Amino acid sequence: MLLDIIVSGLISGSIYALLAIGFSLIFGVARIVNIAHTAFYMVAAYCIYFGAQKLGFHPVWCMLAAVVLVTVFGLICYKLFIDPIREHEAAVLIATIALAMALQEIMLNVFTGTFLSVPSLIKGYFLFFGVKVFYQQLLVFAAVVLILAALWLLLMKTRMGIAIRCVADDREVANLMGINESRVAMITMGISVAMAALAGAIIVPLATLNPLMWMHPLIMTMAVVVLGGLGSIKGSLLGAYILGFTEALVVFLAPGGAFLKNAVALSIMILVLLIRPEGLFGVSFEEER
Repeated sequence: MLLDIIVSGLISGSIYALLAIGFSLIFGVARIVNIAHTAFYMVAAYCIYFGAQKLGFHPVWCMLAAVVLVTVFGLICYKLFIDPIREHEAAVLIATIALAMALQEIMLNVFTGTFLSVPSLIKGYFLFFGVKVFYQQLLVFAAVVLILAALWLLLMKTRMGIAIRCVADDREVANLMGINESRVAMITMGISVAMAALAGAIIVPLATLNPLMWMHPLIMTMAVVVLGGLGSIKGSLLGAYILGFTEALVVFLAPGGAFLKNAVALSIMILVLLIRPEGLFGVSFEEER
């Protein structure tokens, strides 16, 4: 059971890491709380299903196309619905909730509420101390590691990464230094949506598709960013694996654990807010003011 918990926690934590880091990135740069973040994850998964199951294309090509299309779609949504009201945080929150619900209803009308699936890219498994480890799970974990490494290189080794970090640290000073803050915010939104789409693409062979599939990841993503600290990428990474393993422990050890995992995640989030409101690596509210 311990090995089952480790494997399940690694897979869940890796997906939550992709989603939470994308969420934290756009919040840190543009102070946007994007509730529609995991809805883009859902749209990418359905795009892959449509291309692979309905049109007959290879799932790998469908995954690549889905990431590109969803990223472009996310940028269009940003320009139309978010950018004009970006300075009003409450309005942005309401707009992204409305966008998420609209995407849910579109998926419900197009694909109905039927549970759908996409075949694995790699079939088979191997036994590790008596525990089945599927090759698809290894592929998911390896893909997440590569994506996070690529993001680290982008943020730390490129001019755009320096600009993103400058705007996240201080928007006013970045503007004074000649950085186009609006352009950086739009590029960051593209990276954020792309990470959500990548999460949907790599998990879709292991997941069951339905129009409500964005809600549980949203709850976990919010819990992760609160635990790690809003806007902290390092905190989001650590918080994702903490909650991933916590979820696996609840599912495997608690009676009815599959129904309790959301409640446990929210309880952890509330506890962190009470004890340390800024999270593990967040900036204290007094210093921020």
